[in-house]
Amino acid sequence: MEQRFVFDQVANAYQASRPDYPAALVDDVVAFADLKRGDAVLEIGCGTGQATKSFAARGLRIVAIDPGPEMLRAARETLANYDHVELIETTFEAWPPNNATFRLVMAAQSWHWVAQELRFAKAAEALSRNGSLAVFGHVPVGLPALLTEQFREISLRHTGTWGPPPEAGYLPSGPFKGWFDESGLFGAVEHRCYGWTWRHTSLSYVTLLSTRSDIRMLAQEAREGLLGEMSQAIDRHGGELEVDYETHLYIARRLDLGG
Repeated sequence: MEQRFVFDQVANAYQASRPDYPAALVDDVVAFADLKRGDAVLEIGCGTGQATKSFAARGLRIVAIDPGPEMLRAARETLANYDHVELIETTFEAWPPNNATFRLVMAAQSWHWVAQELRFAKAAEALSRNGSLAVFGHVPVGLPALLTEQFREISLRHTGTWGPPPEAGYLPSGPFKGWFDESGLFGAVEHRCYGWTWRHTSLSYVTLLSTRSDIRMLAQEAREGLLGEMSQAIDRHGGELEVDYETHLYIARRLDLGG
């Protein structure tokens, strides 16, 4: 199975464990894109609707696409109070624009899954004049030192690897700004960072980890052993832990290359 499709296997856990996005991020995107109530937004990879609901609450008309039928089932529950959100089961690669134009195209924790050769060109095609592309994602940046060392030992034992989480690509040292620049289709990229802390129980933390694509791709025995030992380590630590997070936003306006 292609790695980006594994989330559909754990839609309920994803809906229950994945965090919302900072209100300040939503404020900044709406201000940068100069969005008004009723403006059209395209969301790529909406998952179970964590980001969608915050933008829908602003009265924006949202077309939200995702390839996972179970993810969209959960998204319908998340978005039950918003009749101005249309959910479509498809990948961005297969989605037909049909001459639609949007004031904003956004991707929350999903842009890196879209085919590199078309993502920026297709986003630019879908945007109206002066429309904006916003790409953002959460990155865990700090664990208690004792648990970090224990998690390292557990991970090496069960998977043979230890390193930055996949989400680390959203850090400024990652590729996102460069991807915007290389496309030649968007103006200057603005980067913003939002720091926050999340207190987890052993159950909530391993449930969150169980929705990560790299962990979903492990053999069942390795995955269960990894998560089980991590849960035990947290219990020995008092049953709770605080994790420092940063949410990183990259946003730019479409260039009017037609003159």
